[in-house]
This record gives sequence, structure tokens and C-alpha cells, in this order.
Amino acid sequence: MTTATVTQPKSLNTIELEQKVKEMYRKVALDPHGEFHFEMGRALAERLGYPGADLDRIPAEAIDSFAGVGYYFDLARLQPGETAVDLGSGSSTDAFVAALHVGKTGKVVGVDMTDAQLEKAERLRAAAGFDNVSYLKGYIEGVGCEDGTFDAVISNGVINLAPDKQQVFNEAARLLRPGGRLAIADIVTEVQLPEGITCNATLWAACIGGAMQVDRYLDAIERAGLRVETVQDNPQYRFISDNAQGAARKYGVKSVSILAVKA
Repeated sequence: MTTATVTQPKSLNTIELEQKVKEMYRKVALDPHGEFHFEMGRALAERLGYPGADLDRIPAEAIDSFAGVGYYFDLARLQPGETAVDLGSGSSTDAFVAALHVGKTGKVVGVDMTDAQLEKAERLRAAAGFDNVSYLKGYIEGVGCEDGTFDAVISNGVINLAPDKQQVFNEAARLLRPGGRLAIADIVTEVQLPEGITCNATLWAACIGGAMQVDRYLDAIERAGLRVETVQDNPQYRFISDNAQGAARKYGVKSVSILAVKA
């Protein structure tokens, strides 16, 4: 497989895509009970597999803006004292859950490009006393931390939004220590989406157009130097917009959770 098969379509307007994604997730942060193409909130988190006991220990306002697509903490196996980075941390539901698992001796870094999400996450972090969580404004394709900084890289429903997924996985591999884990949930497809969808920035921002065919997605992870160990479907995740439901039926768009390990 050539690199071109895992980078953005040539006619995708990546500047427009970034603007649409930022605007959508600004609204997710500021108005989580508004109308979106995807489900959000605590009911979704619990249905995906998040234990209620964990959710009870993190800020409810963060969970209101939770827009994840699967559960992967059972795969991540985070341990006290470990370090983790959350790519596309949003309002911080997953970063806070990770912080519970790594404990006060561990560390979690959330990375996001949307100011409103970062501001909300930092406000909630400070109020709840999550001293083992910090945030960086930036892109998941280039976090900027030193090589081999983390025991785990986590991400939930975000990598499908990235124009260059290969670079995201390369960056994840760079950030991980030997033996470190990539544990993620994301949207993929059974069948390659046609160009009319993959070149539409609006459909990318709605978590449809950027979904990569699952075999290519897994191949991109392994090309980065990570060994895929577990892939599991998340049938608990439901698409709610007509466009997404149609794509799910026609192209096999679905949620999966994945564990990969750095040699």
C-alpha cells in the first residue's frame, strides 16, 4: 500500500475542514444539549461501557460534552503511576477517567485544537482538583512532547477527523515508550467511501467522510511500527443523523475499539 492511500484526498479542503471541526466542537463544549449529528452525554457513555462508578467521580459537565464512539479502557489497562496522552481530549471525559486509573502518581496530558474545549476542560480540572491532568493546545498529528514520553496513547472518535491518519499513528508511535499501548475507539468503514463523500469537508466534520476502510486503518497503525493486538466492534454506538445511518447501511460505517502495542 502506498502512502497516498492513507493521506487526505487531494481535493479535500483541509483548511475548511479544520474550521468546520473547530466550530462543531466549540458548540459541543458550549451547548452540549444542542442538536448534533452524533449522540452525546452520560447515557451514551454508560451504554458504550463506561462504569458508572468512574463517571460519578469526574465532572458531570465534562460528561455532558462527551461525544466518544466506544470504550477502550479495558484494553488500555492503565496502571497507577503511568503516563497517558489523550489525542483530541475535548472537554476531558476520557482524560479524567484515565487520571482515575493512573492515580496521583501518574500523569495525563490532553491535546486539543479547540479553544472552547480546552477552556472548559481546564476550568473543570481546576474545580475538581485533578492535579495529575494537564493540557496542550495543538494538533494530534504533532503533539510536540519528547520521544518515548508516554506509557499509553488514547483517543476516542477523533482520528477519523484527521486528514492524515498515517501521521497521527506515526506520532502516537513516537510518543510511546517501548511496550507502550495505543488504545483507541474510532469510526471506520467496511467498504472504501467514494470520493464524493471523502472530499466533502462537511461530511468529514460529521464523522462520516473521514472514516477509513478498516483494513487500511489497521495497516496504517502497523506501518507506524505498532502491533495491532485487539480489534472489537462497538455495536452499542448508534448513528443518529440520516446521512450517517445511510452510510452505515451502505458502506458499513461503524465504531471499533483497537489496542496496538509498540515493540
